[in-house]
Amino acid sequence: MKNKNKVILVTGAAGFIGYHLCKKFLEKGFSVVGVDNLNSYYSKKLKKDRVKELFKLKKNFKFYKIDLRYKIKLDKLLVKYKFHKILHMAAQAGVRKSIKYPLTYVTNNVLATTNLFEVVKNHYNVPIIIASSSSIYGQQNKNLFSTNLKTDTPIQMYAVSKKSTELIAHSYNFQYNIPVVALRFFTVYGPWGRPDMALFNFTKKIFKKETIEVYNNGNHYRDFTYIDDIVRKVILVCDKIKVNEKDKSKNKFLVYNIGNGKPHKLMKFLNLIEREINLKTKIKFLPSQTGDMLGTHADMRKFNNDFRKIKNTPLKKGIKNFINWFKKYYNLNVTR
Repeated sequence: MKNKNKVILVTGAAGFIGYHLCKKFLEKGFSVVGVDNLNSYYSKKLKKDRVKELFKLKKNFKFYKIDLRYKIKLDKLLVKYKFHKILHMAAQAGVRKSIKYPLTYVTNNVLATTNLFEVVKNHYNVPIIIASSSSIYGQQNKNLFSTNLKTDTPIQMYAVSKKSTELIAHSYNFQYNIPVVALRFFTVYGPWGRPDMALFNFTKKIFKKETIEVYNNGNHYRDFTYIDDIVRKVILVCDKIKVNEKDKSKNKFLVYNIGNGKPHKLMKFLNLIEREINLKTKIKFLPSQTGDMLGTHADMRKFNNDFRKIKNTPLKKGIKNFINWFKKYYNLNVTR
């Protein structure tokens, strides 16, 4: 296969987005090296099961348990492999945890990203795609989030750490001509998703017939984006970004929103889950939590102009796909 000799490095390979990107690159014939520290922020079993699935797919997948806060092993990795592209998806996730444990986000996101760029600049030039977040937009006067908006007013440490990774990437791009694309992901959902995210959490509680806590009295809205749509958009970016050795000034730093472009109210999201499972749940409405954004809405015009517009998966179908996976993964024989 023409891509077999091209090796892709994916950090955070055991994570939600990282797993799906590894899967897609393997399906496209690339060799993939996955890196993850398998921390205990959420179920280690789920992370290890994702990695097991990747090993089932292809023989040209390698996995290394590496903590990016310590760059010695990462340095050795860049010596062992000549990477074609690097997708830096590793990060400490979780808005609410960042309020309670801010230093965790400084070390896992800011320090780890700096280590990655330090290692790359000491070895060879390779395009890097980094995972940013819609959370960096903070509280805006505009409802539509364009990449032209200022993002210097984050409202919690998760957003601060993600904004910092963009600034780090910009600095190394400027100093060392490393081509970098920062992708601001908007509320990703789908099979193999994170247990701390709304879809997973709501689904689990509905099946257990537990009360669901809904903050801001259910008035939140999010630009929910299905994982397959995220992956297709990242692949388009990855196909285009490359090192320009003849004119290094063209090794630009770029930022794109990666979202659906069509936000939905959280209560609609919850109602669709209930309908698909065919079970109603008890809801406890609560005030807003510190650090929560009211809503997110991705302006996708820049991405669509530079690449192409992708037809997004309907919310109902995406939820159905997740619930089918959830029932299979947890061996739930639920009859309607």
